[in-house]
Amino acid sequence: MTIWLVRAGARGEYEEKFLSEKRIYVTWDRLNVNLGSLQDRSELVLAMTERYPDSKHKAILNWVSQVWPFANEMALRDWVVMPSKQQPSIFVGEITGPYNFDPAGKDPFFHWRQVNWIGESIPRSHFGQDLLYSFGAFMTICRIQRNNAEERLKAMREKNWQPEAAVITPDIDEGGGSADPEAIDLDELASDQISRLIESRFKGHNLTRLVNAILEAKGYSTYVSPKGADGGADILAGNGPMGFGDQKICVEVKSATDPIGREVADKLLGAVDKFRATQGLLVSWGGFRSNVRKELASSFFKLRLWSRSELLEQLFDNYEALDEEIRAELPLKRMWTVALKEE
Repeated sequence: MTIWLVRAGARGEYEEKFLSEKRIYVTWDRLNVNLGSLQDRSELVLAMTERYPDSKHKAILNWVSQVWPFANEMALRDWVVMPSKQQPSIFVGEITGPYNFDPAGKDPFFHWRQVNWIGESIPRSHFGQDLLYSFGAFMTICRIQRNNAEERLKAMREKNWQPEAAVITPDIDEGGGSADPEAIDLDELASDQISRLIESRFKGHNLTRLVNAILEAKGYSTYVSPKGADGGADILAGNGPMGFGDQKICVEVKSATDPIGREVADKLLGAVDKFRATQGLLVSWGGFRSNVRKELASSFFKLRLWSRSELLEQLFDNYEALDEEIRAELPLKRMWTVALKEE
């Protein structure tokens, strides 16, 4: 069995399609050529050169190294790992069908394989940092070989995807898969490290304290409910002088690492009416089940959803304005690096 990394678009824009259709796709635009009919990689190089004439030859070769295995090396019962861009979780699937080419498919969905999603919305924190390092490869499709990934993923499945017993130190010198920093999504790795620090220092109700500090840094006046029964809202926030402005927000914070469902959002919407607020903010560290955002689209002007990614974005944007106590508990430093693109 082989483990493959597959991404559902650069921003995770195809995740819902992959999950609902139980398929994985090659997502290169205009690649309407039957990969199964090509004799070798050189023919795919030619086909991609014709379709992407403005791309460098090195980039074409890189793309071929990712696309070719989809049709010619992936096999039945191989596993695929799909890191989510929509929430802090990992999806694991088992390939159950052969390579398929649909010339009439909607661009870019010409190439697909059937999969059975055997692990859905597994929190990233359940995986050792070294596995997350492998999952952070800055590639759309690649093979994962280092850090005994196959045996460890099998062991996690046997335990219903519970967290690994220990956090493993990354071993980037081991062969099998690129360890070149240019092939790693550094933003993703940094987010994982910061997330682990937050999980260790802002457990349970303390995550409410962090969210409250971010809201205060954004200029809101707030009230934080004591630990325990909160009547449907962990934080009440208002804008304007002393919080008496037009915007009144009910905030519910969930610190669990598992994704939450629609029922929590419905409860918060009820609290918005109870407190005569204008909007609700639901913060879920573990993210949301795959259907939640779509089902709540009708409440867009009344409810906002923050998963880990949105919370980190707000933290980074407002970090300098946080109070000193929070910054002491969560010491971060901004750094600049070369913005490398996949080639």
